[in-house]
Amino acid sequence: MSSASENELDCLGWAARDASGVLSPYKFSRRAVGRDDVSIKITHCGVCYADLVWTRNKTGDSKYPLVPGHEIVGIVKEVGSDVHRFKAGDHVGVGTFINSCRECEYCNDEIEVHCEKGVVSTFNGIDVDGTITKGGYSNYIVVHERYCFTIPDSYPLASAAPLLCAGITVYAPMMSHKMNQPGKSLGVIGLGGLGHMAVKFGKALGLKVTVFSTSVSKREVALSVLGADRFVVSSNLEQMAALAKSLDFIIDTASGDHPFDPYMSLLKVAGTLVLVGLPSEVKFSPLSLLRGRITVSGSATGGTKETQEMLNFCAAHKIYPETEVIPIQYVNEALERLIKRNVKYRFVIDVENSLE
Repeated sequence: MSSASENELDCLGWAARDASGVLSPYKFSRRAVGRDDVSIKITHCGVCYADLVWTRNKTGDSKYPLVPGHEIVGIVKEVGSDVHRFKAGDHVGVGTFINSCRECEYCNDEIEVHCEKGVVSTFNGIDVDGTITKGGYSNYIVVHERYCFTIPDSYPLASAAPLLCAGITVYAPMMSHKMNQPGKSLGVIGLGGLGHMAVKFGKALGLKVTVFSTSVSKREVALSVLGADRFVVSSNLEQMAALAKSLDFIIDTASGDHPFDPYMSLLKVAGTLVLVGLPSEVKFSPLSLLRGRITVSGSATGGTKETQEMLNFCAAHKIYPETEVIPIQYVNEALERLIKRNVKYRFVIDVENSLE
């Protein structure tokens, strides 16, 4: 390799080299800033379960070396000649995807996450120049301006990172199912990175929020710290039966296998259960649907319009994720703790002060 090529390896990140998922320092190059691109100095990156899935090749399509991270925030370094939304010094975020076809009905409606041709994932995808996309466990990134978000100046960058995946994953279905009407009743299954954000959004929207968890140890945090109205141990049949047909909407964030019929019995007539977690199967009795005209729905992250709306909403209502900020050198331990669900409630890597 010539010295000229070596000079192009100006991006420092942490990458997994194989399915062990072990991350270590890695130098690589980013594409040049195009007319519509924004170059971002990354200050923070959230740690998502997706990082674990792809670094360890759980889906069988990992492309190594793999630099994970799709909850990215930072400061604009440079913009292309046709970029007018952003300027150097702006606080910005990048979420789970960095490109889409921009022509289909879903892109036209700014719900690009459902692009007919498929989005380009922020990491482990194929970029416009044919290279493999590399994520936010790195010191900078180049992204088309359409897929960048304004982080309000008043909002802390470290807090903004988890909003780009965990936050929008629960906010999007709440908005699409009109759960922004004060007084409605919301159930939240699971109190992890996604679940705790659903509780925070629910309370900010004036909803009556019930948290369901298998861990009685989470009661105090759910009620006192997050402000939930009720906490129910889902294995307690008596507590569950007491809530029969009482909820308008349930958001299920649990990724472990669990029964669905007991929760569906808690919905009012024409109530909705939205799945945002990833259990290995979804199984329920047809009667659970038929008896109450129940809807079971699914939701991914969100498009550019609703993601920006969510960021603005969080700034306006002072909604901040509960985070544990870590140096990048701790990321392998953090991923192991993620498996054990030993985090309250989202790890955020302090890229700016630890990656060098």
